[in-house]
Amino acid sequence: MRLGVHLPQYGRAASPEAIVSVAVRAEELGFADVWVSDHVAIPASQGYPSPYLFDPVLTLGWAAAVTSQIRLGTSVMVVPQHHPLQLANQLASLDRLSGGRVTLGAGVGWSKAEFEALDQDFHTRGRRMDEALELMRLAWTTDPTTYRGDFFTLEEFKIQPKPVGSIPIWIGGTSDAAIARAGRADGYQGISMSPDEMATFVDRLREAGAGDEFVVSYRTGWDPNGMDHRQIVEEAEAYTEAGVHHVVAAPWRRTAEEWIDSMATLVELVPLD
Repeated sequence: MRLGVHLPQYGRAASPEAIVSVAVRAEELGFADVWVSDHVAIPASQGYPSPYLFDPVLTLGWAAAVTSQIRLGTSVMVVPQHHPLQLANQLASLDRLSGGRVTLGAGVGWSKAEFEALDQDFHTRGRRMDEALELMRLAWTTDPTTYRGDFFTLEEFKIQPKPVGSIPIWIGGTSDAAIARAGRADGYQGISMSPDEMATFVDRLREAGAGDEFVVSYRTGWDPNGMDHRQIVEEAEAYTEAGVHHVVAAPWRRTAEEWIDSMATLVELVPLD
């Protein structure tokens, strides 16, 4: 199993210094990648996530500047809340600046209030997501780029720099549309599913077209400083049996020191590939 860790991008642990120290230590410990979340604005009445949240692309750029090999991912970017040309340029720039280390975890989002705050239609977010992914792939591989869709149109534009290579796209979500979307992508980023549920979901992904190179990832709250270690070991084995290749752990610590201590214990419990 490959293991990634969420950066202290949110909540009480978040700070520029914490992001740097966790990113550096994650690379030293052998983690495959570091991850961030995406929310532009959080309604005061919404209990999740923490409203204190550094911008995802800027956070990954901050982490990329102090590392050299560890990959950089979004879990997940709420793609319909961003203009695809701006997002394509941001991610391509990050990929080029980091030496080709970016993975785009992409989802449609779930908070209607957040979409309303951005003056965006909540109900068309799935179709806008599909067009955005198509447009970004074109922007990363063609020059000049032309695209004609229901929501986005582009005639002979140059969008540079290009990524170092192909930026992998992992899809989040559990709807039929998300499964179909994942079948056209490079991987899947799951959350809030038991191993048995995940195994069934992996079967559905295979039916949707996921091939041998397709990455099945799962985001979890594994935190050895707040959980029974046996539970983490047993869950790691169960998710591996279910077909999961990669896990993103998100500790719930309040300081960078505690976050790093949790990471160090986690790699002893879940041996890294």
